[in-house]
Amino acid sequence: MVQLSLPKNSTVTEGKIFIAASGATRVKTFRVYRWSPDDDSNPRIDTYEVDLDTCGPMVLDALIKIKNEVDQTLAFRRSCREGVCGSCAMNIDGANTLACTKSINDIADDVRVFPLPHLEVVKDLVPDLTHFYAQYASIKLWLQTATAAPEGERRQSHQDREKLDGLYECILCACYSTSMSQLLVERRPLSGTGRAAAILSLAGGHPRRDGWRAFGQSLGSIPPLSLSYDHELRPGLPEGAQSG
Repeated sequence: MVQLSLPKNSTVTEGKIFIAASGATRVKTFRVYRWSPDDDSNPRIDTYEVDLDTCGPMVLDALIKIKNEVDQTLAFRRSCREGVCGSCAMNIDGANTLACTKSINDIADDVRVFPLPHLEVVKDLVPDLTHFYAQYASIKLWLQTATAAPEGERRQSHQDREKLDGLYECILCACYSTSMSQLLVERRPLSGTGRAAAILSLAGGHPRRDGWRAFGQSLGSIPPLSLSYDHELRPGLPEGAQSG
């Protein structure tokens, strides 16, 4: 009989609770994944109550408010705040998306915020993207020419330009790829099928999903997958190595 176990210190525990300031009338609860390599503690879920009357409309706004006003130890990536750079890709409310384009009002219950799944965590909401970038480089998913470079610029007609629509919009946020556990956990280059799977829309998925869905389906038909809370480990599994 197969016995399963979790690695040491992998069980997610309940963490700290930060109550909203007195007088706040429109409060939203954020449950945020926390882990630091600086100690030997298990990952935990910290709970933050945020006054939406003093916060911007997006999940990233709430995270910035938490970091600036409540808990400066919270770590996450951000940059453009316009859905362009891909830095703030996270697992929010059970789906990989960008925190800067995910509206708080779209989430009915508590807002659950986790790092992208199937990657090692550097700290808190910051994943290690080293292997993701290596896989991207291995398939050379960018425009490549079959002719020698001209002396001047490459001229392009409007018709030729339209052929690229749906093929170039990826911002390398890793939302698609990290939804496919087998592509990252096995740590191997992407096959043709893997390329298609990695760019299909998942569970309401990517902010630029329409063009990439068409491209993914042109490479191979793969049904959409439903993405669960990958970082919420189910209770009942022991930690440490188990014999058998």
